[in-house]
Amino acid sequence: MAEKVNKTYRYSYEEKMNIVNEYHNIGESTYSLARKYNIPRSSIKNWIEKFRKEGYIEREETRGKSKTGGRISLEDYKERYEILKKYQAFLKARREKK
Repeated sequence: MAEKVNKTYRYSYEEKMNIVNEYHNIGESTYSLARKYNIPRSSIKNWIEKFRKEGYIEREETRGKSKTGGRISLEDYKERYEILKKYQAFLKARREKK
């Protein structure tokens, strides 16, 4: 079911979606789902709230991870810098236009 990491548990995307679907489709309460799956009620509430706001639950595999292991490559940095310069020039032109 859940993968134990240190003192916490990680639940797969499929497990989260199954529980959220049970809540929405069957109409089970968060309390009954928490007891049924032995999951903290607060976790289930968080998943439901995230689903309401965003329409999905972020997959664990992609959350907070980048292709470079969290580091920005020099090319990405230069590209972002150029985009920022263009945006600043655009904003300056808009201000002067008014």
